[in-house]
Amino acid sequence: MSRIFEALQRADLERKTDQGTEIGPFPESIIASDTEDLPPTSTGVALENIARYSWKPSVASIPSLTDRGAEVEQFRKLRSRVSQARDEAPLKTILISSGMPSEGKSFVALNLAMSLARHGVNNVLLIDGDLRRPTLHNILGAPHTPGLSEYLAGTAEVKDILQRDKADETNSMARLPNLTFIPSGKCSDNSSELAVNHRMEELIAALSPHFDWILIDSSPVLAVTDAVDLARAADAVLLVAREARTPYEVAQRAQAAFSKSRILGFVLNAAKHIPRQGYYSYYYGGQGEEGKAGPEKNGRKKG
Repeated sequence: MSRIFEALQRADLERKTDQGTEIGPFPESIIASDTEDLPPTSTGVALENIARYSWKPSVASIPSLTDRGAEVEQFRKLRSRVSQARDEAPLKTILISSGMPSEGKSFVALNLAMSLARHGVNNVLLIDGDLRRPTLHNILGAPHTPGLSEYLAGTAEVKDILQRDKADETNSMARLPNLTFIPSGKCSDNSSELAVNHRMEELIAALSPHFDWILIDSSPVLAVTDAVDLARAADAVLLVAREARTPYEVAQRAQAAFSKSRILGFVLNAAKHIPRQGYYSYYYGGQGEEGKAGPEKNGRKKG
């Protein structure tokens, strides 16, 4: 649980005590009021009927689209390590977050999704769960509404928010017919209330049978509590830190915020040097909208 969330709990407790009102569980009261009147989730999903749009991706931000080179090879290594994690425990839905903004989480989420989708047999779902500052639709050149926020608010059904790229020989994304995208939808002031209700779990449960991998790009965990709430629907969390920008204390707090989740490790973004031996590390390179990517480590020595 993050310190910001704990501070909100204390503030709410003190406010209710001063007003002499009955004190109840902090988030549960919100959940009950937010979900009671929402329509049930429609689970009927046919991948062949998903809406298609002519995406116009920013190829410079998606090095994993290329066929060869250091960047694509390193994301393949990251894909391989994530796939190997399935040997330890069931793994399909991964939430990707960071401690603070501009550390590269969206860059990693998008390129990992692309790499998984290019693996041939994988049906991959990429969800923009950053309800505050979404970027994936801009990089993909895709419509951003309707999206996750409309679904969480109960104003859109599952079939309404799914989209794929339209087959087009001039479009580099046409090679990825097995990549499906859910944009963030419209940003709103009640993102926390949307994230805390249980419709995200319902969404993942409805879509999980149709996909081999589901990746969720979320908000920075120390800035807002959305990521912790959305992580309830994920099997594991992958964290991103940025070399020369992310303080060690921030990385520690980000990891602690997901104490109730399975953490796969840290991706160290914009790194110029491979970490010394004795650390778990992956290495990949590339230039995304949030900078170069580099070694990945979880910050814990072996043994």
